[in-house]
Amino acid sequence: MIKTFKLWFLVVCATVMLGSCGALKTPVIIKNAPIEGYRYVFVTPTKELTSSAGGTYGGQYGVYGTTTTRSVNPSDVISGELIKRGFVVLPELKSELNNKTLIVNYGESGRRNRGLGYTIEVTIQFISAESHEIVCTCTAEGQGETEADDIRHAIRRALSGLFDNE
Repeated sequence: MIKTFKLWFLVVCATVMLGSCGALKTPVIIKNAPIEGYRYVFVTPTKELTSSAGGTYGGQYGVYGTTTTRSVNPSDVISGELIKRGFVVLPELKSELNNKTLIVNYGESGRRNRGLGYTIEVTIQFISAESHEIVCTCTAEGQGETEADDIRHAIRRALSGLFDNE
């Protein structure tokens, strides 16, 4: 009976560990038009998210705990990545630059259980400021220690998927 329980426990632990080690889904990029002709971006503002992760552990001298708190503002991460790639971030839309400007929208588009945690999926949409047509979208998931880490990782994976595969 005890040997059966130990074997069952070992199988469950191995299944959980293998499930948490699986790869994140490949970013999904949908390009309706080339983005190479655009030089300016207007990134729609987002609110800052603060998240925490913590744990406790015990030893012979007592119980101890640790907490990690992180914040992320998705529009700041997107702006930084686009600046790094040579785009000029506009503080507001300018009609005289509409033919060279992309409007960038951000949204969380899903969650998926993965091992002992979960991933957060984000979608970033690029719209022509002139025609209001969708130029492209990129979707990716991320997983880190906190939700803020998940979002930051997902944004970077989505934009890398868009720009590094050109």
